[in-house]
Amino acid sequence: MDECIYFTNRSINDGYAVAWVYRKECPKCKKAQMGKPIKKNGKPDKKSPVFECPACKYQEDNAAMEASLKVEVEYQCPFCKHEGQATTEYRRKKLDGIDAFVFVCQKCNKKIGITKKLKSKKSKVDADDGKE
Repeated sequence: MDECIYFTNRSINDGYAVAWVYRKECPKCKKAQMGKPIKKNGKPDKKSPVFECPACKYQEDNAAMEASLKVEVEYQCPFCKHEGQATTEYRRKKLDGIDAFVFVCQKCNKKIGITKKLKSKKSKVDADDGKE
């Protein structure tokens, strides 16, 4: 997990998808993998506008870094049940009006999307435990 920027394991209707994005090697020193800068408390700064090499402190902005990354996917197609592997760019596109990493099944050529995981909202009864 430390070598991935993004990882997910999803069930898509009757199929599934496991997707990951590896960290990029530092283009300057080639000794370490690029990541978000580390804050004083030892945790990565998720909101930072740059990626940084921990070895040589070389920095690259988010847009340039993300344009060079690829999403690798192992999947079972929910339409034809074909199992395979695919790669796509690390950029969410619209699929049925929803942002998703989109790839194409190798057998049936249908588009499959990996959407963001949404938090489920508690119903009003769950929120107040049914007490009145």
